[in-house]
Amino acid sequence: MKYYVGIDLGGTNIVAGVVDETYRILNKASMKTNCPRPAEEIAADMAACALQAIREAGLTPDQVEWIGIGTPGIANSETGIIEYSNNLGFVNVPMVELISKATGCPAFIENDANAAAYGEFVAGAAKGANNAVCITLGTGVGGGIVVDGKIYSGSNFAGAELGHTILQLDGPPCTCGRKGCFEVFSSATGLIRMTKEAMEQHPESIMHQMAEEKGKVTARTAFDAMRAGDAAAAEVVDFYIRCLAAGITNTINIFQPDVLCIGGGVCNEGDALLLPVKELVKQEVYTRNSPKNAEIVIAKLGNDAGIIGAAFLGQAK
Repeated sequence: MKYYVGIDLGGTNIVAGVVDETYRILNKASMKTNCPRPAEEIAADMAACALQAIREAGLTPDQVEWIGIGTPGIANSETGIIEYSNNLGFVNVPMVELISKATGCPAFIENDANAAAYGEFVAGAAKGANNAVCITLGTGVGGGIVVDGKIYSGSNFAGAELGHTILQLDGPPCTCGRKGCFEVFSSATGLIRMTKEAMEQHPESIMHQMAEEKGKVTARTAFDAMRAGDAAAAEVVDFYIRCLAAGITNTINIFQPDVLCIGGGVCNEGDALLLPVKELVKQEVYTRNSPKNAEIVIAKLGNDAGIIGAAFLGQAK
């Protein structure tokens, strides 16, 4: 049996997992990222997490084939350098070198969304596909692309920023500096913003009561109120779904993958989200008259996708 380690580096948490060749996670270890702080300190904690996970799995570092790292930002998989990560405050950090020295294991690195997409490709909703695209609906809209079984990250290692394609020219501002991005409308953050705007316009909506019960407006508020028969909430959900379907249609028109999987907390809505999105895409996609179109599915691996994908980065290029 062969063993690998995947590290999912986030702005809040560092999580390392030992994964066997059947994609089963044997053990996980985690600690707080506590950024901003020097990259060397964060790297030391990443290595400590990996070594703890290895030890608690009953293994030693020399039994591990390699360590893979999924990180926010631009990760140069050829040099092993995190060239830029605004969330972590990193600029040109030689992360592969730091982790290899601290653990004694070979290491590989990739953008975290790409790593999560690769996890779904090898062990999740896109398993068995040749070409796949994964879209994550979270704070932003993340993207990962796998072409002929390999991660596609572009000539500058910053590819697959699907959330920063435009849905509405001169629309609401995005944190990337553009206006009207797919991310502005289809992220969980965008859904919350649109829910709050509808609540301001509709003081009679039961969304107010639901938000008060939860203590805040969430990405579930409009969906829950819609199911309770609230008309204003139904409008929010309808617009959100149409925006999401438009962004997915754009993505399919460009890449024509075998499988397009969507993940993130919003996908917990299940068929209430998936079925109308699939129907809209079916009507709008350029290849709507083709006998074979991309299969749209919900991601399966949840937070483990980044760990599993990172663990197998040694075979992803």
